[in-house]
Amino acid sequence: MENTTAGRGTGLRIGAVSYLNTKPLVYRLPALASGVQIVFDVPSRLADDLHAGRLDIGLIPSIEYLRRPGYRIVSNACIGCRGPVLSVKLLGRKPLRSIGSMALDEGSRTSHLLARILLWERYRLQPRLEVLPIDRGPEDSAADAVLLIGDRAIRPPPASFVECWDLGDQWCRWAELPIEFAAWVARPGIDVSRMDGVLSRARDWGVAHVEEIARAEAAGVGLTYEQTLGYLRDNLHFYLNGRERRGLELFSQLATKIESLSTQGIRHGDDCRVA
Repeated sequence: MENTTAGRGTGLRIGAVSYLNTKPLVYRLPALASGVQIVFDVPSRLADDLHAGRLDIGLIPSIEYLRRPGYRIVSNACIGCRGPVLSVKLLGRKPLRSIGSMALDEGSRTSHLLARILLWERYRLQPRLEVLPIDRGPEDSAADAVLLIGDRAIRPPPASFVECWDLGDQWCRWAELPIEFAAWVARPGIDVSRMDGVLSRARDWGVAHVEEIARAEAAGVGLTYEQTLGYLRDNLHFYLNGRERRGLELFSQLATKIESLSTQGIRHGDDCRVA
């Protein structure tokens, strides 16, 4: 019989991503951890709230975990992919090998670095960066390329964009490793001893009931049941295992490299050889 008392009375404040990709991780979570306060927001804001102490555990961008040595991953439940992810896309108004500017979805941080890494490693590009507010669409930006994440990225791009990269697919083909976009992370000093099992059981239940979740969520995100089910079942990977950890290590190394290049003032177009 499943233990539904683990996590009760902990008083922990947990932040979860508000996108469809998180539903298998949290659909049963309130029943498994009724003493926990759960709030939902976009990944970048969850990271800020965790850092500010407004949350104890957050499903935050993996780059935020890598940047803060005191943070701990508290579960092997995560959001990642081993191929096309559908919900992280870089759209180009011109071929991406020749872009000079890029607008970045305000809700993301890991995907920001992922797009910059791939553009540098493939084309030696560092485009000028700007922010695409969460309440704006890709056509509201005049940038050469626009990075979109979340539910709105699943839909086909506007006709004005001539190239589209699924960044999950691009990374997995180039690196030959999975990519992890977000993980359950605790800030320092928080007792999370009972939460690993709770978060893992919530994930296991969600993965086993993706049909039920797809039926419940499809209309709210403007997708068909078949589209929603396919996305949750076929495009996402919810387990942080050995290959995912190796992918995270490589991503960390490349993120450090791209940020170092930025501080050195290397601009797009310098040494534009394809890697």
